[in-house]
Amino acid sequence: MKNQSKAVYQIKRTYGKWFLTKVKRAIYRYSMITAGDKIAVGVSGGKDSSALLYIMWLLKHYSPLSFDFHAVFLDLGWPVDPAPLASFCRERDIPFHVEQTAIGAIVFEHRREENPCALCAHLRRGALHEAARRLGCNKVALGHHLDDLLQTFLLNWVYTGRLATFTPATHLARSGLVLIRPLIYLPEATLAGVARAENLPVMDNPCPASGKTKREEIRALVGLMAKAYPDIREKFLTAIEKAGWLEPGPDK
Repeated sequence: MKNQSKAVYQIKRTYGKWFLTKVKRAIYRYSMITAGDKIAVGVSGGKDSSALLYIMWLLKHYSPLSFDFHAVFLDLGWPVDPAPLASFCRERDIPFHVEQTAIGAIVFEHRREENPCALCAHLRRGALHEAARRLGCNKVALGHHLDDLLQTFLLNWVYTGRLATFTPATHLARSGLVLIRPLIYLPEATLAGVARAENLPVMDNPCPASGKTKREEIRALVGLMAKAYPDIREKFLTAIEKAGWLEPGPDK
């Protein structure tokens, strides 16, 4: 076991079979982490990014992977106190950075876009990548999971007529960074379970558009499909991997 931080934590034996083995399989298959990487882990206070932060900490201390990482929280201007995240990181010696932005005001007060999610996502990506570069990171990790992969495919199919989704590792030519998604093999329910089991810091989403997006509609659709076909997420993953859709590539 690698050097521990101030507090002593014990990894449960069931965690390997439950989620860690799948995370490591995805990382090795898509060459997400190599020795010497410095990774900016985007954290929002949601269950997915908090689970990612915890899993990255486990990988650093309980796997052969050699890397460093920062937790990066984007302050969008909402009344959200990141203190629980800061405390979680402090107890585990994880560097924690708050990036101040005016994204909330730009999206909902100045621009007032009909589709605020697209603009917000674009601005958040830019702010996170800029913070990562300033921190000396060469990679950015996001908490997208298997449900996100399927939902993004359906969103593109239904609303744009494209058969496309994101990839586990993407080279971002403009920023010089590599974007990785280590949780790509895990369903959302697993991450919710990890967050509960470890009492991870999870905060409410204050965004005015929360729960009112097209993605929420697609999430409900996937839930209905899964009732009839419980393994639909895993079958989808198998299909697109066999088709070669998830191979790392440049940002498009």
